Amino acid sequence: MSHSAPARPLSIAASGPLVGTLTVPGDKSISHRSLMFAGLAVGESRISGLLEGEDVLATAGAMRAMGAQVERTADGVWQVHGVGVGGLLQPQVALDMGNSGTSTRLLMGLVASHAITATFIGDASLSKRPMARVTEPLSRMGASFTTAPGERLPLTMRGLCPAVPIDYTLPVASAQVKSAVLLAGLNTPGITRVIEPVPTRDHSERMLRGFGAQLTVEETPQGRMIAITGEAELRAQNIEVPGDPSSAGFWMVAASVVPGSDVTIRNVLMNPTRIGLVTALRMMGASIDELAQRDVGGEPVADLRVRHAALTAIEVPPDLAPSMIDEYPILFVAAAFARGTTVARGAHELRVKESDRIAAMAAALGLAGVRVSEHEDGLSIEGRDGDPLPGTRDARVASLLDHRIAMSMAVAGMHARAAVTIDDAAPIATSYPAFVDTARALGALPQWMNR
Repeated sequence: MSHSAPARPLSIAASGPLVGTLTVPGDKSISHRSLMFAGLAVGESRISGLLEGEDVLATAGAMRAMGAQVERTADGVWQVHGVGVGGLLQPQVALDMGNSGTSTRLLMGLVASHAITATFIGDASLSKRPMARVTEPLSRMGASFTTAPGERLPLTMRGLCPAVPIDYTLPVASAQVKSAVLLAGLNTPGITRVIEPVPTRDHSERMLRGFGAQLTVEETPQGRMIAITGEAELRAQNIEVPGDPSSAGFWMVAASVVPGSDVTIRNVLMNPTRIGLVTALRMMGASIDELAQRDVGGEPVADLRVRHAALTAIEVPPDLAPSMIDEYPILFVAAAFARGTTVARGAHELRVKESDRIAAMAAALGLAGVRVSEHEDGLSIEGRDGDPLPGTRDARVASLLDHRIAMSMAVAGMHARAAVTIDDAAPIATSYPAFVDTARALGALPQWMNR
């Protein structure tokens, strides 16, 4: 996964309304965590609906390398026999994380409180992403690190057992950093506490409780304090992974901007810490109806019916950022079709994702004919009031090995006069392997091109 694969250019142009019912891949955040927690539990866990993209498969491979038995059955259910908290084994090979920052940062948390040494490697994109925000708290707990310049991959870490419990206040809102510290705390004597001044996605907390960890959440004047009691014993679980709201976001925007569209997305995770895009699109006038609301494994789930609607520009509330940080690229596409100028600020985190998503989307939308102003923490986008984009004609959008840039600009092409062409859409497989097939099933006409 860390080796470069041949580029796969993708071209997509307007082809009429998008109509149909679909399911999106299992939620990526929950998929990663279900494999990790099951790998630390005692007994056999069964996971259905797991996202089988490259990022999650990197997590599965790493857990196997550290002793867990992880197998996919013929009916698509994943069986995991865990090693127990404290039972991770010394990996005999480097852990190849591919493009997955989530795998890397959370697994570093697991390793930190085990007496093992692990080397993490990744692809060119992941190797540019800073890891200091994770190495800093884990170092306080006793882990030590050797990294490439700039606290980047390749990275070798040596865990400490017993590790030292800490109280840690997140300097930047990050569910990955929070989760890494909590996972290190699982095998650390005493109580490890994380304080988040701004709430972030809470899948780790929900799922750790479900597996039997002693975890409390308390609102304090400093922020939300999560405390985990170490030397836990996790119990095997059966897990049903709901649909990923980040993946659903592409079809929410596509149906909203392509005239005549009517799309229903089944079984979408509606966790309040993950639906910032739904909130922002509704503020813009999107028609999104929640059907069959229900609870699946402690998480709220619904079917979403999305119909074409005239969108109006908004100033995106910065406090939505933690609940939609991965969805900003597709929100920028929605803004390109709105009436007026949308201003989205407060999203500094986008600078250090799989790519610099602020710069990448400014360049991509500009190439497709949208007027964009770039800020340090976001974009201002002059919308086209429902008119199609001019498209990229002979130019190619640079995906920068970023799956969300590629899929967002594919959606932009679904309402463009000339095709939008993406230089390399192969990274889509990291999170949504069936994206192109789903687009075709709804009526779009994406075409893989010769290099």
